[in-house]
Parts: sequence; structure tokens; C-alpha cells
Amino acid sequence: MSRKQISPVLLVLAAVIILAVIFGGWYVSARNSLVRLEQQVEGTWSEVDNQLQRRYDLIPNLVETVRGYAAHEQEVFQAVADARSRIGSAQGVEDTAAAANQMESALSRLLVVVEAYPELRADQSFIRLQDELAGTENRLAVARRRYNETVMRFNQEIRVFPKNMVAGNMGMTQKSYFEIQEAARSAPQVQF
Repeated sequence: MSRKQISPVLLVLAAVIILAVIFGGWYVSARNSLVRLEQQVEGTWSEVDNQLQRRYDLIPNLVETVRGYAAHEQEVFQAVADARSRIGSAQGVEDTAAAANQMESALSRLLVVVEAYPELRADQSFIRLQDELAGTENRLAVARRRYNETVMRFNQEIRVFPKNMVAGNMGMTQKSYFEIQEAARSAPQVQF
């Protein structure tokens, strides 16, 4: 019996084909995982946006309730109205975060005004609105945290070798975190 020898060219060709299949499988897997992460970032941002919209819708009712008791606090009401309109026209994460921070500052000032009116704090519609707003703020905090965690995972994945080559090939860039501004870290000053 004669034994056929495998040509070295065939061995090299087989090795190249095997490596190409392995690399192709890895590339598809890496691409799919990056696409999934990018979709998670968009989904978690949608939840933040949803909670911001909920807050946006509650604010006019809260302001009108307070306005009945504190009509002379026009500056605070104007700040809330300005912040609300800025949220309505915000584009992108950075602009929305800045508008949300402005709204939080205006709401803080509004709640400081409320402290000066004990009869307002006892008003049932105000209490209900304040509870709704507190619940919305909690949901917003959770949505922000989830968004930032998802952005962190995405940003890590697109920067780690060798997935950074796949991400670069797909045109993926780092996403922005939803961060509060330094001014929002301090308590608002309201003077009567």
C-alpha cells in the first residue's frame, strides 16, 4: 500500500482557512456584543428621558399649587418655567443633563419657598404632587445610574484591544455620561 503524502501547500491552505474561520467567528461575535451594548445604552437613555418627561409633566401642577400660596415668589416661578422650557428643547445627553440640572436647582428653590408656607405643606393636593415628584425623582435617579453603568460598560468595551479595532471599524465612539454640574451639588440660596 502506498501512502499518499499531504502536500505542504494544502497544509498551509488548511491552516489559513481555519484561522480565517476562527477570526471571522470572533469578529462577528465582537461586533454583535458591541451592537448589543450600544442598544442597551440607547434603551437606558430612553428610560432617563421617560422619567425626565414625567417630571416635566408634573412641574406645572406643582408650581400652580404653590403659586396660589406664594404669589410674590415670581423669581422662583420664572426659574422653574425657564428650566422646564430648556428641558423641552434639549438635544443630546449633554444638553439634556444641563437642562435637568437647571430644573433640579429650580425645584430645590421652589421647595425652599414651600417651607415658608405651613398651610401649603398641609394642602392635600400639594402633598400628593410632592409625593409624585419624589417618586419620579427616585425613578430618575435609578434610571440615571443604570444609564451611566451601561455607558461605562460600552466605553470600556470599545476601548479594549482588540474590540477597539472592531468598534473603530463600525464608527463607534464613546458615549457621554449623565453627570450633574458642580453648581447643582450645593444647596440653593433663596432669600425673602
